[in-house]
Amino acid sequence: MTFPGRSRMNLLAPALTALGVTLVIAGLLSYTGPVEAGPPASEAPEVLGSLPPAAPSGPTASGVPGVPEASRNPFVVGPAVFPKGRVATRVVMAGMHIDIPVIKPPGGSGVFPLCNVAMYIKELGQPGQGIATYIYAHARVGMFLSLLTESKINNGRRMLGMEVDVYTSDNFEFKYKVFQVRRHQLDLDDAVAATTEQLWLQTSEGPTGTTRKLQLVAAPISFAPVDYSTAHPTPHPVVCY
Repeated sequence: MTFPGRSRMNLLAPALTALGVTLVIAGLLSYTGPVEAGPPASEAPEVLGSLPPAAPSGPTASGVPGVPEASRNPFVVGPAVFPKGRVATRVVMAGMHIDIPVIKPPGGSGVFPLCNVAMYIKELGQPGQGIATYIYAHARVGMFLSLLTESKINNGRRMLGMEVDVYTSDNFEFKYKVFQVRRHQLDLDDAVAATTEQLWLQTSEGPTGTTRKLQLVAAPISFAPVDYSTAHPTPHPVVCY
């Protein structure tokens, strides 16, 4: 994949090869197309917002499987104690009327992302792992279209400070707050390089086949246990083009 002026994928290759996500990134940048046309190709990447805030210090993580009692930060648990098998299952952004199941992407990077669900990059992190969790969905009604629509108004400033809830397979709710809106983005460098807990949401700026994406970045606030039904909505993915 070649972008104007230089190959972004070539620049990403060393870091992504180690993670095994080179082809996944190429697929995401090529295939998550929205319903409506996006910005002109001449528009440069823009970042609205601040640097990531400090991770919450919070109360002890008492009663959370895999998290030591002594930990004062539930979002920094380290790979040795991260709950095995935890994955994102639902994403809710009430301010943008988003509430959809999250699933593991089927197939390889060449598989067009499914509709009626969001998906995560399995080679990156999961909530509570202390790195970036990356969730993406089409810019379509009932999915992430509201993010794209809002990003065109004052560069999406209204979304700064909005809360995003991500539920997990081991029945927890992780709360995050948006601190950056990134328009016309061409790569995932910062998500791959993240060394603190972050949530990234991505959708396309369109039309289908273009590379520029909208990204929202959020920092952790808190987490808490929830019941099984809250964390496990029934997904109904459909193939769409």
